[in-house]
Amino acid sequence: MTKIERDSIYNVVSTFYYDQFRHTQDPDAPYFMFMSKDAGMMLGIGGVVRMRGWYDWGGAIPVNGFAPSLIPIPADPASMRKFGTTPAGTAIFMRMIGQNRILSNYQLYIEANFNGYQQRGFKLKKAYAQIREFTVGLAPSTFSDPAAVAPTVDAQGPTNKVSPTSVLVRYMPTFGKFSFGVSLETPDASIGADGQETTATSTWLPDAAALLQYEWARGQHIRLAGIVRELGYRNLLIHKNVTKAGWGVQLSSVARPIAPVTTYLTFNCGAGYGSLCNDMMAVTSDLIADPDRPGDLYAPFSFGYCVGVQYNFTPNLFSTVQFSQSRFLTSKEISPDNYKYGYCLTVNIFWNPIDRMQVGAEFDLGKRQNFSRVHRFARRIGALVQFSF
Repeated sequence: MTKIERDSIYNVVSTFYYDQFRHTQDPDAPYFMFMSKDAGMMLGIGGVVRMRGWYDWGGAIPVNGFAPSLIPIPADPASMRKFGTTPAGTAIFMRMIGQNRILSNYQLYIEANFNGYQQRGFKLKKAYAQIREFTVGLAPSTFSDPAAVAPTVDAQGPTNKVSPTSVLVRYMPTFGKFSFGVSLETPDASIGADGQETTATSTWLPDAAALLQYEWARGQHIRLAGIVRELGYRNLLIHKNVTKAGWGVQLSSVARPIAPVTTYLTFNCGAGYGSLCNDMMAVTSDLIADPDRPGDLYAPFSFGYCVGVQYNFTPNLFSTVQFSQSRFLTSKEISPDNYKYGYCLTVNIFWNPIDRMQVGAEFDLGKRQNFSRVHRFARRIGALVQFSF
C-alpha cells in the first residue's frame, strides 16, 4: 500500500472521531468498521449501553432529569425522597462514510436510543446525510453547540442547554480556522394559547439559524450563533391571525488553556426561544398572554448561562464542576406562581477503568424561585455505568 493510500484511509477513519455538533453523552466512534476494497467507502456500527441511578432528598423532582424548573412549589409531602434508575441513553448507530468523484466526501448517519415510551421505547434521534458542506436530515440545530457543555452524569445537563434536533438543511463551509453555517430548520414552537381568547395557528415559515466559529485547535473553539423564528397565533376576539418574531443568540466556547484543564462556557438570550432551552421549555411558552391587551400574545425575554471546568487527574480519570442559571424576564404583570429563575450546581467525577467503559458519580444542587420570591431547593446524587462498542 502506498503512502498516499494510507493517508487517504487515515483521513477517512479520522472522520469517525470528529463532529462539530457532538455532545459528550453521544456514543463514541464505532469499534466495528467495514471498508470497501478501494477504501472509498466505510461503514461503522456502534452503540452504548448506559445505566443511570439517582437518589433525591429534601423534595424529589418528578422526572428522570435534574431540572430545577420542575422542583415542586409547594413541596409535595408524599414525594420528599425518591430513588430511580433508567436505561435511557442506551443507543445504537451507524455511520457510513464515502468518497467519489461526483459527491467528493459524504456520509450518512442514523442514531436511535431508548428514550421513548416509559424511557425504554426505541426512538429515532438523528438521521442525516452530509455531502460536502451540506447537511440534510434530522440533525442538531445550527443554534446549538453541544461540545461547549461539560460532561455530566445526569442526562438533563445545564439549565440553559440548547440541544434541539430538527429536520434541517444546513450549509457549513470552512475557511482555514473559521467556519460559517446557515440553515433552515423545521420549527417546533410552544404557543401559550388558552383556546378562548387565542389559539395557535399552523406554522408556515421554517426557523432560520446561523453561526460563525473560530477553531484554533481540534476541539477548541469560540462560536456565535443566532436563530430567528416565526411564532403565530389567532386573536379570537377580533378574528385575526397574528405573527410575532422570536429570536435568540448564543455565545459559546470550549478551550484547553493548560494540559489538564478544559473550560466550557455558554451564554444565550432572546425572546420567544424558550422552547429550545432545557429549563424554559418545561415552564413557559415562546408566546404568552399579554395582560394589557386581551386576545394578544407576546414573546417574553429570557437569558441563561453556564460555566464549567474539567480537570484531568490522569487520561482516564477526570472531574468537572459546572454552574448554570436560566432567568425569565418580563416587564408585564405575571402570576406570582410563575417560574422566575432556576440554577444548578453540578460536581462529578468520571473514571474509565478499561477502554470503552466509563463509570461516574455526581452531586446536583438546584434551586427554583417564583416571581412571588417563594423558592425551594433540590438535591440529587447520581451514578452512571456505560459500555461503548
